[in-house]
Amino acid sequence: MGVRCRVLLFAGLRDRLGGREAIEVELPEEATVARLRDELERSHPSLAGAVYRVALDATYAAEQEPVPAGAEIALVPPVSGG
Repeated sequence: MGVRCRVLLFAGLRDRLGGREAIEVELPEEATVARLRDELERSHPSLAGAVYRVALDATYAAEQEPVPAGAEIALVPPVSGG
């Protein structure tokens, strides 16, 4: 049985998906961040090739880290400025 997750989008990633603030994705239980990326890029091809980090509960996550049920998930593009 899978887990439905809400994924927050920011800046250019939001633009790639028509200005949407968030998207939903279905993940298998025990999915990793790498699996999340694969599923996002499969279901939303405009994300393929985009540069971003995945944050789980406001902390950047490694690719092998599991995505816990109920976590706040955010895709964070590179930030620059002064």
